[in-house]
Amino acid sequence: MKRRHFTALTCLATLLGSYPLAAPAQATAKAATARPGTPATILVVGDSLSAEYGLQRGRGWVALLEARLTTEQVPARVVNASISGDTTSGGRSRLPALLRQHKPAVVVIELGGNDALRGLPLTMTRDNLAAMARTAREAGARVLLLGMEMPPNYGAKYSQEFRQVFTAVAKAERAALLPFFLKGVGDRPDPTELFQSDRIHPNETAQPIMMANVWPELRKLLPQR
Repeated sequence: MKRRHFTALTCLATLLGSYPLAAPAQATAKAATARPGTPATILVVGDSLSAEYGLQRGRGWVALLEARLTTEQVPARVVNASISGDTTSGGRSRLPALLRQHKPAVVVIELGGNDALRGLPLTMTRDNLAAMARTAREAGARVLLLGMEMPPNYGAKYSQEFRQVFTAVAKAERAALLPFFLKGVGDRPDPTELFQSDRIHPNETAQPIMMANVWPELRKLLPQR
């Protein structure tokens, strides 16, 4: 991609992890009350990109996903366990309890960007993502990994190695992979167009694009009508 396409991504990577850990999105508590025998559960474990940071509740891509499931008459529900500022270490530590509580059929992992921001070793990110994918799979869930891209100022070598983390984990742990979660959002000719005024988080207009990126890969993992 051209360098100018990454202006918004650079801002995103600069401040994405600067926010303190917040409570999971409100959809979590609601979904957790479901009784046994309900439709298959999709568990989303992510950071601020999935936790509706700066958005009106119910307008983020995860909420749009739940609406899409209803429209498509797919027998599944969504539990959004995303927390702003979370890292792969945080997700890894939280996942076992989430699996026991919700018994998901599919786990969507949207983590890793904050690891890079904080300068954590890529080996740590890879090991945490692999452990999450493996733990979810051993619990009987299918896994979808949402990949991210780093802006050019991180250097071509680092950016390539970061990208390969997601590819390697998906291959080793037999997980489905969406290579770039923000495709069509962070790589636009005007990189500020689909971001909030902070130039960090995708705005409401961007959320349907993000959901549309996820949907084709996720649909393959869900029960057919």
